[in-house]
Amino acid sequence: MRLTKFIPRLLATVGLGLAMAGAIASPAAPQNGAEYRTLERAQPTDAGNKIEVTEFFWYSCPHCYVLEPTLAEWVKKQGDKIDFKRVPINFRDTFIPQQKLYYALEAMGKSEEMQRKIFNAIHVERQALDTDATILDFVGKQGIDKQKFTATYNSFGTSSKVKRALVLQEAYKIDGVPTIAIDGKYITSPSIVGTAMGGRQPEQVLATSTMQVMDALVAKATAEHAAKK
Repeated sequence: MRLTKFIPRLLATVGLGLAMAGAIASPAAPQNGAEYRTLERAQPTDAGNKIEVTEFFWYSCPHCYVLEPTLAEWVKKQGDKIDFKRVPINFRDTFIPQQKLYYALEAMGKSEEMQRKIFNAIHVERQALDTDATILDFVGKQGIDKQKFTATYNSFGTSSKVKRALVLQEAYKIDGVPTIAIDGKYITSPSIVGTAMGGRQPEQVLATSTMQVMDALVAKATAEHAAKK
């Protein structure tokens, strides 16, 4: 066979192989090790018959800020299928004030109401909400009982949750945010999905694609729960 005839056939074969690989591995049909990974040791969950979905996040993370509206809409659409939780991470001690901010608001039933406001304050208004003083000043301007918030912010319960968050962060092997855990065993994120997709992708594309992966993982976990009954 002449080389000039062989090369087009070779390129056609390679192209077909790549197309098939792309069809198999995609956000809509995610593969372990590509769009998501499975923890070596599954973590216990307390969601009952629902599927536990946990977001590990950091208020000052720009990627968490971009993901938030898409994630909030996804959670809303899931209804009673999932038990959604958030865990503020701690990669260094300077992250602790924002962890306390989240857990104090959660204890007061204000965390979801304030989530977008805090992100906007940091990423749009450029407020440095990273110290006790700046956080207490910010909360006092949001129509929240500052005295009650301060007591909750500095409480033993909040301190215990901060310590628990670090345990979860280590158990789930969180090395970046935002990261989503499904049913205590599956991990995905815009970063993981973006690597699987290849090349640079707009953040909103990554956010939407991550929700597709999460849809598939919730369905997978639901089927696994049903099989155990």
